[in-house]
Amino acid sequence: MITIGQLAASAGCTVKAVRHYHERGLLPEPERDASGYRRYGAEHAIALIKIRTLAEAGVPLSRVKELLAAGEDQFAAAIADIESTLRTRIRRLERTRQQVARLRAGDELFVSTEIADYLRQLEELGLSERGIRIERDLWILMHTVSPHDAASWIADKLTAMADPEFREIYRAYDTAYDWPAADPRLPALADRTRRWLLIQPPSPDHPAPAADPIIVRMIRKDGPATSPSWRRLDELLSNLPVD
Repeated sequence: MITIGQLAASAGCTVKAVRHYHERGLLPEPERDASGYRRYGAEHAIALIKIRTLAEAGVPLSRVKELLAAGEDQFAAAIADIESTLRTRIRRLERTRQQVARLRAGDELFVSTEIADYLRQLEELGLSERGIRIERDLWILMHTVSPHDAASWIADKLTAMADPEFREIYRAYDTAYDWPAADPRLPALADRTRRWLLIQPPSPDHPAPAADPIIVRMIRKDGPATSPSWRRLDELLSNLPVD
């Protein structure tokens, strides 16, 4: 007969694990002897080795007792079921690992490569963190709700980014976010924007899609994505005469 410490050592586990298996009802707990100690025999060691082996193989403790009492066919079926569950878990973990790895790519976890490239260009342009955050959030929304339309919009945006005048207007808009709605600089910025838009040729390869009403509603509810000065610029642009 051996002590609990000797039992644990013989099975390659800890005394704490043995006690845990007792609490879970997996390993019978012997009576204490005259000296007050629990003494374990060969049957306990064999049972503990089986429990430890099953647990290390990934079998949930909730099913170990069932497997220990199962016949050959039941045991094989239960193991096949556990293996299937483990394979599903492995696939899920692999997908999670791939997502974590993609985090190194930054925005590409949430949007297309083209949109991520556009956002990088905005950073290089020197836009404020707020401006880039607003752009990122809106592009994530558009890419999720309507990826096909987002692909058309971002193609036009990337083309426009090659134009120095567009980049200057974009910087001015970013700065204008904090201007008051009555700022006298707003009409000039609106006129500059209108003149740039008028000289842009149509894009036959990817015509601009109509605004998605779901996206429009979401954007209008997104308070931080606009400001009184930007709303005023929209009004000025819609009211300016067309040459």
